[in-house]
Amino acid sequence: MIWNTRVTELLEINYPIIQGGLAHLAYSELAAAVSNAGGLGQITAMSLESPELLKEEIQKTKLKTENAFGINFAIGQHGRPFKQYVDVAMKEQVPVISVTGGNPAPLFEQLEGTPIKKLVLVSSRRQAIKAEQIGADAVMVVGQEGGGHLGREDTGTMVLIPSVVDAVSIPVIASGGIADGRGLMAAFSLGAEGIEMGTRFIAVKECVHASETYKQKLIEGKESDTVIIKKSLGAPGRVIANKWSSRILELESEGAKYETLRDYISGEANKRFIHEGEAEGGFAWAGQAMGLIKDIPSTSELIERIIREAAAIRRKWGTNQLS
Repeated sequence: MIWNTRVTELLEINYPIIQGGLAHLAYSELAAAVSNAGGLGQITAMSLESPELLKEEIQKTKLKTENAFGINFAIGQHGRPFKQYVDVAMKEQVPVISVTGGNPAPLFEQLEGTPIKKLVLVSSRRQAIKAEQIGADAVMVVGQEGGGHLGREDTGTMVLIPSVVDAVSIPVIASGGIADGRGLMAAFSLGAEGIEMGTRFIAVKECVHASETYKQKLIEGKESDTVIIKKSLGAPGRVIANKWSSRILELESEGAKYETLRDYISGEANKRFIHEGEAEGGFAWAGQAMGLIKDIPSTSELIERIIREAAAIRRKWGTNQLS
């Protein structure tokens, strides 16, 4: 079956499937695997300690795939300025850049005059409209089911996607609660032209920086085994529920300020869980889609399965079967 949409044409990929930025996890191994399987893989830029390390990671990815891949800039979650990192992406002629967690306008100004495609992760209709106005080529729209940092509005993917589709003319990519071919076809039915998955791409063989403990938690967990932290700081994010997240929520309920919470929500606390496997000694981002994850396939196996499931649904719809 043909899976052409404006998203596949824009990004020059076979399937409208994008891998999320995945702080501290999305490097050359995963990015290249997703791109080789027909989707768009991404490297996480701001998790790297220097622009030089980003250059190395880009060059590693180029050795592993000849296909398009992107660089994700989580500009609101790190203290480091991003200008030099963007300079590297430009010099390396990376075809796609995505922006999450902050105002993309300064980054877009830096990219002006280049052929680089610009994606923005948004969590509301208002943000999507603004992203289009300042020059985004497509928006990735995440509902409250998603993992990691979310919007302040408690709007689910089912309602948010069609709302944004009605508000903008650029392609919409659905994110949040998507893990299989059913999610892909649901996104299409809501008017989206592609999907972004974060949590599902952690539980694959090529996500080599994720600990086996982390991957097993995703397999064993239910959709109800996540909680949202950092609401009191105005930066809500969904994580796996554990003793560490419970302590964060307890402190937030007591009115704790950032200085008190800092060590609990730090990158180091995140890496203790996701890299070192300390399941109660840190926190790990995860969306409600963890309730749909049952195995750890290769990236190519996962994407092939998603497309196979989606194709079966397309055929069923073509015969007017609704169940």
